[in-house]
Amino acid sequence: MDRLSTRFAACKAQGRAALVTFVTGGDPDVGSSAAILDALVEGGADVIELGMPFTDPMADGPAIELANLRSLGSGTKTKDIFAIAAAFRARHPDTPLVLMGYANPMLARGPQWFGDACSAAGVDGVICVDVPPEEDPEIGPALRAAGIHLIRLATPTTDAARLPTVLNGASGFLYHVAVAGITGKQQAAQAAVEQAVARLKAATDLPIAVGFGVRSAEQAAAIGRVADGVVVGSAIVDIIGSHGDAAPPFVRAFVAQLRDALNASSPQFRETAA
Repeated sequence: MDRLSTRFAACKAQGRAALVTFVTGGDPDVGSSAAILDALVEGGADVIELGMPFTDPMADGPAIELANLRSLGSGTKTKDIFAIAAAFRARHPDTPLVLMGYANPMLARGPQWFGDACSAAGVDGVICVDVPPEEDPEIGPALRAAGIHLIRLATPTTDAARLPTVLNGASGFLYHVAVAGITGKQQAAQAAVEQAVARLKAATDLPIAVGFGVRSAEQAAAIGRVADGVVVGSAIVDIIGSHGDAAPPFVRAFVAQLRDALNASSPQFRETAA
């Protein structure tokens, strides 16, 4: 099995959801990224999403918008993101790494170039926010040819008629966007998350990870009881925004809180603790 499948299977065997964490590559600068990514792993992240900075991140709220501006302002280029990814892969051979971002920086040199660059850097999957599944030929074939998962997004407005299109060609995991809005600003009601996860699980065997608006250990634990993964991004990015290149220990501590909450929500953990 590949790294993503192996990691989700391992988390399932432990009776807990995977902790998926997001940071923007090159934030606050390229030189700081290695220590921040290492802090995510040390804190207990199971899967890491590395954001590709872009000038118009339409799905993102203020926290990640500012992270994009900090990264781009420090001079981060696409080549730097791949260098960060390759160095991460050398240090952490087993931790899945997903690039998340927008079509412009991904496809500026063509989809085959991008797929090959992902493969060479040890990237496991790609989330391209603004290429809908109906436009899969723009990026999907090149990624699949390179052995890279194309991770699709489902939202509260993805109805039963469109869901098969979203799932067609998707792999790795399905990312459920819990709110009809931008990252970091709103919080979905737990009942709505539970209903959505149940609906998606009835339609696919892919792991379901839930994100957008997850900011606390308590939220993560509640969502982790029904989903296969919990995605936390803006809350971590806020820590980086507050502490800059001194952020790694603060990031590590926060991620450890999230991981402890997911551990504690697993039946195996509760039985051991008892």
